[in-house]
Amino acid sequence: MADTLAGKLLVAMPGIGDPRFEHSVIVMCSHDAEHAMGVIVNKPRDEVTLSDVLDHLGLDANANFGARAVLDGGPVRPDRGFVLHSEDFAAGDATRNVAPGVRLTATRDVLEAMASEAPPQHFVLALGCSSWGAGQLEDELRHNAWMIVDLDRAIVFGEEHEAKWAQALHALGLEPAQLMGAAGNA
Repeated sequence: MADTLAGKLLVAMPGIGDPRFEHSVIVMCSHDAEHAMGVIVNKPRDEVTLSDVLDHLGLDANANFGARAVLDGGPVRPDRGFVLHSEDFAAGDATRNVAPGVRLTATRDVLEAMASEAPPQHFVLALGCSSWGAGQLEDELRHNAWMIVDLDRAIVFGEEHEAKWAQALHALGLEPAQLMGAAGNA
């Protein structure tokens, strides 16, 4: 599919109508005629850290990363970890190239690497993902629920999660205050 959104960012418009996606920035990991899947990268889970997740799996967190936030990647499969990481890690067929400099792995291998002395240079762990069925995302785009932004690794891997939505808008030359919460009628 030539018009795939894989490797792009979806940025929620104000008034998207679903509180789970308000001010979300989603890295689109796959998109074709039948399915779309992405990971929200700007909503930390207050109650859990990387150390908590690794401890639960019997792994010791690297001291440099243990306090790092775990993100809420979306409402689908919230019990499963999805790791977006730099290209310096791969787990064979379990790793998907998302965009230059960004890969996705959702197996224990990447968690073990994160706990090791040689973790991927850049990574974010999210629990859950966002998923759409055939035509669903395209319908949301027609209804102006999302803006499409070129992927920026600084947004994906940055740790100032509350600033990522505005950063993505800035990439389009927009200020958050310029956007209205709902479309008007003439």
